[in-house]
Amino acid sequence: MQLTLWTYEGPPHIGAMRIATSMRDLHYVLHAPQGDTYADLLFTMIERQDRRPPVTYTTFQARDLGGSTAELVKAAVAEAFERFRPAALLVGDSCTAELIQDQSGALAAGMQLPIPVVALELPAYSKKENWGAAETFYHLARTLLADQVPAPGTARPPRDPARRPRANLLGPTVLGFRCRDDVTEIRRLLDALGIDVNVVAPLGASVDDLRRLPDADFNIDLYPEVSRTLTGWLNRSFGMPATRTIPMGVGATRDFIAEVAALAGVDPSPLLGGETPGAAGRGASASRQPWYARSVDSTYLTGKRVFIFADATHAIAAARIAAEEMGFTVVGLGCYARDFARDVRDAAARYGVEALISDDYLEVEKAIAAAAPELVLGTQMERHIAKRLGIACAVISSPIHVQDVPARYSPVYGFEGANVLFDSWVHPLVMGLEEHLLQMFRDDFEFNDAAPASHLPAVAAQTMAVAELGMSDDADDAPAWTADGERELKKIPFFVRGKARRNTESYARSRGLSTITVETLYDAKAHFAR
Repeated sequence: MQLTLWTYEGPPHIGAMRIATSMRDLHYVLHAPQGDTYADLLFTMIERQDRRPPVTYTTFQARDLGGSTAELVKAAVAEAFERFRPAALLVGDSCTAELIQDQSGALAAGMQLPIPVVALELPAYSKKENWGAAETFYHLARTLLADQVPAPGTARPPRDPARRPRANLLGPTVLGFRCRDDVTEIRRLLDALGIDVNVVAPLGASVDDLRRLPDADFNIDLYPEVSRTLTGWLNRSFGMPATRTIPMGVGATRDFIAEVAALAGVDPSPLLGGETPGAAGRGASASRQPWYARSVDSTYLTGKRVFIFADATHAIAAARIAAEEMGFTVVGLGCYARDFARDVRDAAARYGVEALISDDYLEVEKAIAAAAPELVLGTQMERHIAKRLGIACAVISSPIHVQDVPARYSPVYGFEGANVLFDSWVHPLVMGLEEHLLQMFRDDFEFNDAAPASHLPAVAAQTMAVAELGMSDDADDAPAWTADGERELKKIPFFVRGKARRNTESYARSRGLSTITVETLYDAKAHFAR
């Protein structure tokens, strides 16, 4: 494990907590030391939930290590069953308890409780939160469906033509990004196609709902980080196909509708009949995004450099939207989950960039500073990074802050989700006319180059100045800038000014120059342009 100030993912037992907290009548007994109850705050604070997570901690202390901590596990399991009367029980260890090797799952299974007990083995020192959520979801469903699995080679019976097609929506959880609203949006699309939703899980599902998963005709893999393992097993065991398209953005939503319609055997024209791919007219789509992205004053979007770093699902989808629908230039693409590294690398290759696969936020910050984008699309971590560097940013993925769980309806999937994405991505940018005015009046004492955009906080100018200095070489041996050189440097757009400063100082140092003049700046520009 790497000690760090920030982390993109918690240990795998946090993923298991997300599954337990997302569902009803499910309880989780966690063998953990006193102090691990901090995890409750993730749900009560960020998600603003009105109840604590359904988790019972053994909360052993240092003095308990001299005796049998296994007895604490048995006592906690018995107490949780008697107090909460869940329909099923998850039992597992936190990263600290894993070192004790009490085998809490096996202890609970040996107690012969009259409910299903799922023993979780989540290696905390080699796996992370999303993997823990996926494994928990998979093992829970597999345990509950064990008596329904048909014999190998059994053909799946055809759907009764008198019944409407059914689909399961799999993967949404608490602490996911906009999952609550995405589910509502996808339900609307399916209803317009004449497809019923059989089960939504884990979010809002009961234990009995998971037993009904095979009643659907196919699965919709909404959040692969959580549901891909389970949908693969349902396909192998029950012959249930699953979607592969993530309906984020106008183009992907159209592809998703076509894919779902093909799996269900229905006509997609109720949703696709009015769609005109490649056109940007107001009536070309159910989403306003294609028209807004090409309307008056939207030329300022074209060619804007964007750096994307998030979970794999949202990062890959965001890159397609940025490049194909918004006119941006993708200058960086990455994710923090190595389990999906291949998918991200394939996507990065399509945009001519090298994928960044890392869970080290300092490495991500270095890559963003080097790329000098005008917009960053990322997680809460990238929001902080972008603020320090003076770059516009929009959050598109977990990990999230409480402000990323809005009270309003705000999906990112489907046609309405495309509208939300357009607004949240474009608003942090300097608008076309505003950018023109900033350049025209940059020497005005009230409306100058150091003034932030009118819609940004007053501290933005200070943040940009600090970021610019922070991207310079080490101040101890950096060449001094003349007043004329500094004035000329400020004529360079702020989003590449840091890189220009860095390159010029590097050039001056390589030539043994102690002072940087206007001539040095242009000599460096010519040097690096070769």
